[in-house]
Amino acid sequence: MGERVVVAMSGGVDSSVAAALLVEQGYEVIGVTMQIWPELAPEEEARRGGCCSLGAVEDARRGADLLGIPYYVLNLREVFAAEVVDYFVAEYAAGRTPNPCIACNRRVKFEPLLRKALELGAARLATGHYARLEYDPARGRHLLRRGVDRRKDQSYVLYCLRQDQLRRLLFPLGGYTKEEVRRMAAARGLPVAGKPESQEICFVEDDDHGRFVAERAPGAARPGPILDAAGRRLGTHRGLAFDTIGQRRGLGLAADRPLYVVEIDAARNALIVAPEEETRRAGMLVRDLNFIPFDRLEGEMAADVQIRYKAEPRPARIRPVGEDEVEVRFDAPQRSIAPGQAAVFYRGDLVIGGGVIDNVFDG
Repeated sequence: MGERVVVAMSGGVDSSVAAALLVEQGYEVIGVTMQIWPELAPEEEARRGGCCSLGAVEDARRGADLLGIPYYVLNLREVFAAEVVDYFVAEYAAGRTPNPCIACNRRVKFEPLLRKALELGAARLATGHYARLEYDPARGRHLLRRGVDRRKDQSYVLYCLRQDQLRRLLFPLGGYTKEEVRRMAAARGLPVAGKPESQEICFVEDDDHGRFVAERAPGAARPGPILDAAGRRLGTHRGLAFDTIGQRRGLGLAADRPLYVVEIDAARNALIVAPEEETRRAGMLVRDLNFIPFDRLEGEMAADVQIRYKAEPRPARIRPVGEDEVEVRFDAPQRSIAPGQAAVFYRGDLVIGGGVIDNVFDG
């Protein structure tokens, strides 16, 4: 047997094919699934679905059985609730827009799950992420690049990986397209070959994040004013948890032209709206940084900056302005920059690093 590798199996086609490829490459593979849901009645488990649900666990188990590899379910409910769910609720309640997948990667998947893998005697942890890893001997550092399938590339949610984690990871699917992965799954007889992808936040039923936050933080569901840039009241919102930067629909406003949310003012429990031409911002401050090819940014540099998971990166200049903060100034002003989201810096397909958008500025 070759090197022992733990594969995080979500019950989907990507992680199942990742495990299959590693078995074929001669690794000693162990499959694991993170149990992150609270205890639920069987009928609720069956209805809920999503990654790491009871149904997903059974799909992962069937795949592991087919591949002839050991399989375990690891209870990470408490750490997931504290580091992902509580964070998600607190950020929305504060008028920010979090990315829970990044929180899960940073605080759960590549922290306690990686430790569990090492405790099982594995040298590495593998996942089904569409991203590529390489080692640069000149720098003496591990690097992260986009997956070759740009439509599925997941490097944006992996910018937070540190060097000590990168050296322990494998992303077997980074060089493949989604279509190739599905064909490989079918050719190997994996039962999840045609399984549809989940498009929702895994712990939010029906993708109704406003309801989810309001149930856990009632203060985030207090009605409040909708104001224009001059402070004039135009209407009433039903609660900050239900709205996001850039939103146009569902505001209940009667105006002679479309209005968009440009600011969420948690201190006043207010939404600030403006017409489209006033939604663009020159730049932003980004904190809680992680860089991959180097430890810290020493001076100004050009980079392409991505501000949402599916957004196109845009050219900008980034420069350090504090111990753990950079200023990003775009070549052209950008719409819907949302505090709480991640900003990820690229040079071509190389991930330079990223951080959390703290606030935005004009001019």
